[in-house]
Amino acid sequence: MTLFDGITQRIVATPRLDVNILERDGDDPSTPPERTVVLVHGNVSSSLFWQEIMQDLPGDLRVIAVDLRGFGGTEHAPIDATRGVRDFSDDVKATLDALGLPAVHLVGWSMGGGVVMQHAIDHGALSLTLQAPVSPFGFGGTRRDGTRLTDDDAGCGGGGANPDFVERLTRDDDSDEAPTSPRSVFRSGYVSAAYTTEHEDVWVASMLTTSTASGNYPGDGVASDNWPGFAAGRVGVLNTMAPQYFDVSGIVDLAVKPPIVWVHGTTDAIVSDASFFDLNNLGKLGIVPGWPGDDVAPAQPMVSQTRDVLARYTAAGGEVREVALEGVGHSPHLERPAEFRHALLGAIGYVGAPADPAPPTEAFIIPSSD
Repeated sequence: MTLFDGITQRIVATPRLDVNILERDGDDPSTPPERTVVLVHGNVSSSLFWQEIMQDLPGDLRVIAVDLRGFGGTEHAPIDATRGVRDFSDDVKATLDALGLPAVHLVGWSMGGGVVMQHAIDHGALSLTLQAPVSPFGFGGTRRDGTRLTDDDAGCGGGGANPDFVERLTRDDDSDEAPTSPRSVFRSGYVSAAYTTEHEDVWVASMLTTSTASGNYPGDGVASDNWPGFAAGRVGVLNTMAPQYFDVSGIVDLAVKPPIVWVHGTTDAIVSDASFFDLNNLGKLGIVPGWPGDDVAPAQPMVSQTRDVLARYTAAGGEVREVALEGVGHSPHLERPAEFRHALLGAIGYVGAPADPAPPTEAFIIPSSD
């Protein structure tokens, strides 16, 4: 069984596609939007990853976790990557419309952080909790200021997926027999080495819901004259975050700026200034041969880019709080749930009883870039 106590799932029909959601037994559908929290997962995962935090959030909130297209129980419709992550964010909007919900509090993890930022730009949000979010300039292929390294986004997108990992997803391999098995990738990439859990089978089952059908994960690639010899294609999950298609730095220009809390771990292997999933960084480390050097193919400074954009958001009148968790990997909500819970409740301005204690964190308000 992959559903925890008190968690239910159902399909919501929308004009775009059928969407699977998780809810909590006892949550009141008439709960006002200002006390409604919607959780959006990241790449190669699903709503199942949110269950512990769903159980732990106060009972007077309404909490919903959404499966993105091609993941979990949601329809495996193809993804037009030339729209960036808008296929995903528009699906979330259609789901909220079907549930009769206007703007709500949005929580996004990794790629889901990009989805909720895009949703805020196009459709609005009451607040944003960004957990280990993809850089506002996408994944790979950009300098710190967001400018692209090549005209075709060489080294980005679907062509960068490890084919053995994709094959193991396709055949639902839940073993740890190889570094490229989903279970091994979870242990090495999703969490820090110190993390332990009795629910690893559920997290791996969530990863294995990823559709590898054409148009879903990972997406296509095209040949490139630039190192490492491939560039972003036009369909599928990984291409949605190629910088030619994805740029949510425009969140700075929102007329109405929702408060933002940015939660991330200092040992994140996926989203960092030296990501082990960035082809340019792997080239620099000698793992991918032929690297042309920092002048041509520098690693993407993902965390610095996020901090820069959020500083501009502050300068433009927004409110941002950063919570950096020492020794935590890509999944703060699993690794340090009390601190993640507190950060999320702060983002939504929750006031309830009993008072939510403030666990120790490394947290500060992001200053203006001026």
